[in-house]
Amino acid sequence: MGTGTAPLLERQKIFHSRDVEETRAFLRGKEFRFDVVPRDTRRLDVHINGVYLPGMFIGYIQYGSPVTVRATPARDDYWIQLPVRGCIETRTGHVSVTCDARHAAVCAPMQENLLRSEAGSARFNVSLTRGAMIRQLTMLLGEVPRQMVAFQPMVDLTSGYGRSLARHLHFAVGELECEDSMLWEPSAMARFEESLITGLLLSHPHNYSEALGRLDRPVASRDVKRAIEYIQAQLREEVTLTEIVEQSRVPGRTLFKHFRDFTGVSPMRYLNNARFNCVRDALRHAQPGELVSQIAIRCGFTHMGRFSVEYRQRFAETPSNTLAHGRRGDQPRAI
Repeated sequence: MGTGTAPLLERQKIFHSRDVEETRAFLRGKEFRFDVVPRDTRRLDVHINGVYLPGMFIGYIQYGSPVTVRATPARDDYWIQLPVRGCIETRTGHVSVTCDARHAAVCAPMQENLLRSEAGSARFNVSLTRGAMIRQLTMLLGEVPRQMVAFQPMVDLTSGYGRSLARHLHFAVGELECEDSMLWEPSAMARFEESLITGLLLSHPHNYSEALGRLDRPVASRDVKRAIEYIQAQLREEVTLTEIVEQSRVPGRTLFKHFRDFTGVSPMRYLNNARFNCVRDALRHAQPGELVSQIAIRCGFTHMGRFSVEYRQRFAETPSNTLAHGRRGDQPRAI
């Protein structure tokens, strides 16, 4: 998982300092207590960079010297701590997790969380608001949860969900370092946030995992049909997974499983496929003077570079080639 020693997300600077008291004051304002032993202050090199989404913060944090950071119970967000290099230790209540190349940690809100970072270490810090967690769990369960979500603290990064989580975060950080990334589009950011929280709730053990597992009851085809009809009607609009679930009138966990059984793909993949089918058909039957960009935007695409790359991968030709074929009246090449 090594990514070199240069700080990441430097374009998204939040706080940089080599001064102990300046760092302590900044973190105090965020409901953290910061400690470093005097002999280690000369190595202090704090870089806190990151991007704020509506229900999530994705950050890169390094301190240079070994430090201890405590979050007060006033913090009501969940943390995912994933090392980029070196080793950190987290403690929530009486449970400690040593985070390194093989393990990450999920820390619970509204209690004192402690983090010890060794010299030279760095990490990705993902903060998930309690409100965003409740919204996604409500969508999955079909009812408002009565208790706070309590996750198993340790995440195995070597397989399954943990390995996928690490890939997603490294990909997201790499994309957010590019000014022209699709993730800067508000709709793409919303989908990424929704996907990460939903994946955490469906794949990492917590006190509602059993309840979610019991929701795999049969779904009438009309429920999946309602979801598909909504997707088809909203191809030109921003669509969230929560909205699709609401239209299906069944809990999200149930819809995900049976939507895949009926269609072979997830609801969001179905939406993406439907948009590409829409734009291909529109390019084939374009009116004189219509541009590729105009047609793509009309079909729900906002990032032309990414659209063109994926279009060519899917259909073995560029959107402009499809447009030209349609105007000549011949058939575009098959996949």
